[in-house]
Amino acid sequence: MQSFTYPEFYSFPPFFTIQPVLETREKQMALWCELILNYHTTQKIRTLVVHDCPLWSNASIKRQLSSEDVAIVMEEFCKSGHGEWEDEGTKTRCRILWRKPEQLASDIYDWAEKNGFVGSVCTVYELHSGEDVHGMSFQGADEELLRRALAILESRGQCTIFQGETSSEDGIKFF
Repeated sequence: MQSFTYPEFYSFPPFFTIQPVLETREKQMALWCELILNYHTTQKIRTLVVHDCPLWSNASIKRQLSSEDVAIVMEEFCKSGHGEWEDEGTKTRCRILWRKPEQLASDIYDWAEKNGFVGSVCTVYELHSGEDVHGMSFQGADEELLRRALAILESRGQCTIFQGETSSEDGIKFF
């Protein structure tokens, strides 16, 4: 794992108390969302386990979010479009969407254009783990998220997906 550099605001004690003034709270929630996304993207963590997330406390300033405040932050994070509950009923595990499906779809199509895949075929495995995708936003992406992005491209008429013998062998033809 890469080391993560916490932003300056993480050492500001009021950051760990939900602010009562609406405008201030909106800015605070945006910072929490940014922190959660940056941390999980940098660390390549796809699932946030709510009770086990190190972001909720900062020992150096002896502050931590209450469980009620964690719930508020997580609801805002999911509303931002970068998180989805894996267990909607209990809300203990949140899938982190490093990129939203629409952003991922655009990234994939840009990659296909730049690398000469328009008019040709590649597999889901190649999109996920191929040599040509090193450093791309969708490299190593959750397969379900990758398929949602491909479905967006298919609905736009920018690709078609056809079934292979296994899911990783499914083909994508870009137009």
